[in-house]
Amino acid sequence: TRAEDSMRSLLLTIDPKAEITPDRLSLNGREIPIRARGNGVIWFDFEALCEGPRSKVDYVELSRSCHTLLLSGIPCFDADREDAARRLVELIDELYDRRVNVIVSAAAPANELYRGRRLAEDFVRTASRLHEFQSEDYLASAHRP
Repeated sequence: TRAEDSMRSLLLTIDPKAEITPDRLSLNGREIPIRARGNGVIWFDFEALCEGPRSKVDYVELSRSCHTLLLSGIPCFDADREDAARRLVELIDELYDRRVNVIVSAAAPANELYRGRRLAEDFVRTASRLHEFQSEDYLASAHRP
């Protein structure tokens, strides 16, 4: 897809020697599939990182191990996908706190991704952070491993 081509191109811009081959990353003893990796850069599919049994502890470890994270395939969320939406909120919070550069592809603009009620307030913050990840000030800030 065009989004995947863009992600691949961005990854290779960040690290021209990145390996664009599927692999696995161990987080707290659990293997998580990755799309590609480079020096301090990792590319995940949303499903692999947020649909399975993950916890905030996994996201803390992940945010310490990379300065840039690419996340493709973020869907829109409704009441049936609350758990995945909560995991995305936790992931984005941790990446933001550690000043990890984040590049995403999503099914809709950030402020239109969440259509549920339970996490509405949390998702306002998540959407704001997804926008802030693109700002010059954020991109200029140092990673906090």
